[in-house]
Amino acid sequence: MKGFFQLISSSEHSDIFAGFSPLETEIISIKDGLGRVPADGDMRAGEQLPSFSRATMDGFALRVKDSFGCSETEPVLLEIIGEIIMGSSGTVYTLQAGQAVRIWTGGELPVNGDGVVMIERTRLIDDTTVEVFRPVAPGENIIRAGEDFEVDTMIFPGGRKKLRPQELGVLAGLGTAKLRVHKQVKVGIISTGDELISPDTSLEPGKVRDINATTLAALVVEAGAVPTCYGIVEDNIEQMLTVCEQALAENDMLLLSGGSSAGKRDFTLKVLENISGCELLACAATVKPGKPTLLARRNNQAVFGLPGHAASAMVVFYLFVRPLIHRFSGLSPEIGLKQTVAMTAQQIPSTIGREEFVRVSLAWNKKKKNEPPLATPVYGKPGLLRALIRADGLLVIDRDTERIDAGAMARVLLFP
Repeated sequence: MKGFFQLISSSEHSDIFAGFSPLETEIISIKDGLGRVPADGDMRAGEQLPSFSRATMDGFALRVKDSFGCSETEPVLLEIIGEIIMGSSGTVYTLQAGQAVRIWTGGELPVNGDGVVMIERTRLIDDTTVEVFRPVAPGENIIRAGEDFEVDTMIFPGGRKKLRPQELGVLAGLGTAKLRVHKQVKVGIISTGDELISPDTSLEPGKVRDINATTLAALVVEAGAVPTCYGIVEDNIEQMLTVCEQALAENDMLLLSGGSSAGKRDFTLKVLENISGCELLACAATVKPGKPTLLARRNNQAVFGLPGHAASAMVVFYLFVRPLIHRFSGLSPEIGLKQTVAMTAQQIPSTIGREEFVRVSLAWNKKKKNEPPLATPVYGKPGLLRALIRADGLLVIDRDTERIDAGAMARVLLFP
């Protein structure tokens, strides 16, 4: 293994991640596009949406100038020359002065029609005459052709993003059946430790159930990637190396849970040193919790050594693993968590020199909705799990701050 050893913080990993590239692309059906990232961030509309001007209300399509000045006491009489139902062509009719066409919601406007009077604002005199007693403004109760998207309009301003149902709907409306996207990131997960047993196994003296594999797999899915768990590997370098090589042959990223600190039986670093072509990028993180974090690269594959404690592993995942999944997916290597500003409920001590992420619960004042939420630390020993359930997010304390006083404003990263 060659390379350098570097402490990394949550705000300084971009240089390290610059060595990784987005994954190759593939073409998929639009129905499979939820959560995927388009390979082209500058996608543009190839046609108008909607493709024709149409009514948004039941009523009568007319030339709006024919309704000017009308009122309850002085209605205008218009000749009804036809009816347009949804799905039929409206352009078979051309309105002349004093004419109107009965139209239903979604119907295509006739030629010269530039507004629709709601049926409630009319009164039928007979089968060919309608009385209009409210003036119509230009464009009222209609959607014009191209009002949503004109030809060559950028579909996703602001660059590439994960496709949500609404983006897929727009693409479908624009006639997109196939989509070129970045391949989904495949993430292998290996739990290490002689003390671990699977969750479905009866407890034995000195054994604990594997929590991290389930937690990390869920975090991977939440980040838009595909997890594969390779089970529990004992603290044996040869066995760990064999499983790691198998996982790297099948995945873009590998997460090793446990064994990344400096204990007598922490073998992750030694395993990374023996993986052919692997280059160590970072041997620790200047964050709390999560210092025992390793990051290595083999070509365009990433290997993380994560802390064994579930709370620490979650923090490291959000700060480092999730951004790299985003980069592989064709997105910016950002944490991607929503943030809020909260007021601290009590003084929170910190350690200078390490960026700290404190689990907090948030409480909003229902009577004063404009006030920021109150953030209360959720403390717990590293191996205890209840605090993870009670927390709503991570309050950020920078490395040069030794405490945050009660009543101070602080940034909070919200859990998804």
